[in-house]
Formats: sequence, C-alpha cells, structure tokens
Amino acid sequence: MTASCPRCAGEVRRPDLASSEWRCVGCGPIAPMHIAKHVGPDVMSSVSDRIFAAQDDRHMPLWCPWPLPSGWLVTGVGWAGDENGGVQATAIACSGPGPLHGGPADIVLVAEEPGIGLGNRLAGLTGSDPGATFAEISTHNAHARVKADGRDTPMWTIGTASDRVAYVGEARGMWLYAVAWPADAGYVLSEHIVLHDLTDWMPQELVYGAPSPYLDGRI
Repeated sequence: MTASCPRCAGEVRRPDLASSEWRCVGCGPIAPMHIAKHVGPDVMSSVSDRIFAAQDDRHMPLWCPWPLPSGWLVTGVGWAGDENGGVQATAIACSGPGPLHGGPADIVLVAEEPGIGLGNRLAGLTGSDPGATFAEISTHNAHARVKADGRDTPMWTIGTASDRVAYVGEARGMWLYAVAWPADAGYVLSEHIVLHDLTDWMPQELVYGAPSPYLDGRI
C-alpha cells in the first residue's frame, strides 16, 4: 500500500535523517493514510488485525454497518498512522442502491482522533477536525442517529460540497463521520443503521465489491 496525506490525499515524505515524522509538502506533519487497493475477506481481516494490534490505552474502532443495508457492499478500507503514533484514524467505504431513487450511492465511515483531517477532507471541509463548528451545531437537535457499540449516537450535518452530505458525531471519545455521495444517499442513515466494530468481530457474511473511488480522493 502507498501512503498519502489524510488531509489532502497528496504525496507524503517518509521519516528521514532530517525529520522523524511523516510529512506532506502542503500540510506539514501528518499521520500517513494507507488505503487497500482491493477489499475482500483476507484484506479486511489483515487490516482489522493491524488496527487491533496497534491499540494501547485507546480502542480505535473500524466501524462498519452490520447488518449491511439491503443490496450494499463493502468497497474500501483504510487507516492513518504509523509505528510511532499507532493507528489514529480508520475508514470503511460501502456502496449500494440509493435509498430514494435506487441509483448508485456511496458512504464512507470515519473514526479518527482530533487533528487528523481525514473526515474533514472527505466532507469537503477545511481544517483538521470539526472543532468549534461541532460545538455550535451539536446544541441543536440531531439530524441523524446510529447505533455504535449498542449506544444511540446522534449525528449532525456539517456544511460541505453540494455533491455530498456529511454527518459528524462522537463515539468512543473520537470523531465519527458519515459522508455520503450523492447528497440524498444520506437518507440511508434513517434506516436504523447499526455500526459494528470489525476489530471486535469480523462477520463472515460481509460481501465485497469493486473499490470505491471516494476513499482515496479520486473523486
């Protein structure tokens, strides 16, 4: 897997004699993003094992809807981090029929620590995390709710590009994003979505599809 910047999807420089950190030319020090070129049972188990092995006092989840909505497939997986900082963000892409018109739809779920920037980049936002914006929007009624770890988890829409919709909330003390393309695909979150952490248990019934173009910044 090649590494990229979670904030801009650009190329990154490995640590060297001049710096002990991974760096993006435009963004500075970053947690390198690694995205699987293909996804299937072996790849998903390998990524899940890697994330689980990197855990210390943190429990970085790899959130996946389970059961998957009818007709939906897992179409991508990635994580941000290195040997020194551990895994600091994870992402799962899913694709399937849109909830309103049945056309193709995609959703990427992100769990990340503050300051990583993956969720904001996918949402089409600037900055490294929702920060003060979330503090303001979360005072209003939630726009969607999911179950994460069996807990009712409210999420709020956050301003983004017109071709998508982004929801943000918190789970396990980390940011939780759900970014959907096209914008009306976000209505899938009204289908009582339950998020399951694949590092806890990997359902054998997961089904996989062709790689999503959204996770690695191709779109």
